[in-house]
Amino acid sequence: MTFKSEPLTVHTEGAALQEDKEHLETLEACQVAKDLDPPPSLHEFPEGGLAAWATVFGAFLVQFCGLGYTASFGVYQDFYTQHYLTNETSSAISWIGSTSAFLLMTVGLVSGSLHDRGYFYHLMIAGSCLQSFSLFMLSLSKPDQYYQIFPSQGLGLGIASGLIYVPSIAVISHHFRRRRTLVMAFVATGSSLGAIIHPIMLNNLLNGPLGFANGVRASAGLISSFLLIACLCMRTRLDPPATPVNYMVAARKCICDVPFMLLIVGGFLFQIGFYYPLFFFQLDSIKHGISINFSFYSLVILNGSNCIGRFTSGFIAAFTGVPNLVIISSFSCGVLILGIIGLSNLASVVVLGVLYGYFSGLNTAMAAPIMAILTPDFSELGQVII
Repeated sequence: MTFKSEPLTVHTEGAALQEDKEHLETLEACQVAKDLDPPPSLHEFPEGGLAAWATVFGAFLVQFCGLGYTASFGVYQDFYTQHYLTNETSSAISWIGSTSAFLLMTVGLVSGSLHDRGYFYHLMIAGSCLQSFSLFMLSLSKPDQYYQIFPSQGLGLGIASGLIYVPSIAVISHHFRRRRTLVMAFVATGSSLGAIIHPIMLNNLLNGPLGFANGVRASAGLISSFLLIACLCMRTRLDPPATPVNYMVAARKCICDVPFMLLIVGGFLFQIGFYYPLFFFQLDSIKHGISINFSFYSLVILNGSNCIGRFTSGFIAAFTGVPNLVIISSFSCGVLILGIIGLSNLASVVVLGVLYGYFSGLNTAMAAPIMAILTPDFSELGQVII
């Protein structure tokens, strides 16, 4: 019995050693595989965090100071027409605001491309400094000196706003994907809030004891402070592509994209009429016999409703879809602009201001999300978002 049990014992010990060896090899293989696993991809968007929300706050301030200030030109239009540039027609004065708005959009073609190449911080610093400088230079302009006001407010502010407008929106796509539409809609409310605060402040400063020069300087100080905070808050997360995006290739790709081109044509036609109420609503109210004190708040009513429209746009788009909301809001704005022809009393100012402000807010807030939807390659988002 003893002789027969020995082979069994040896066999059992050998099997145990073999199993231990296989177990060790398995553990080593797992460890090697774990060591070789790549780190989490940068394209796994954090959807939040301190850096992401600080960037959102900074972008909000940029919108407040950029498009929000441009949308407040109606105050300057009224003040220039009645007090400061009395030798110029209202049409000539409107060229100051329209040039600024035009440059805000067209300079974005350049700033968007530079953003995609990794020059985000350069654009933000340069644009912020130029906007502050232009406003302080505007405060030095003398009455009835159109040639002094146009370069500082029409050209300087327009270029400065264009340098920071698109990058401040495009950088949101570095941190959010699933909630991008909602976050971009929130950022867009910054311009609406600016278009509420700036008219109240400017009307009281320009028409108050401070006068034009000191009033514009006070406004410039506020803008400069907010832009400084924005530059300190915003951060990029994704590295620029190893091979820089070829702008001409991207442009040809967009031209061949039928839905994208239809969106561009529609957006172009919408922008032709979009700024008319922003520039002339306060002046039209005064010309139609509305009290001056109430007319000062006509832009506040319009832009306040615009802010509500931008804030609620993300929630509405979740149910209607971004393209459907853009179509509905664009059509409504077109009808309401025609209604301004019948502006005659206080009630009409309030109704038209509230309705146009709300639907224009919906449309403006959806501009960036619909561009993001139609952009399959996010490395090109800065170029096409304008």
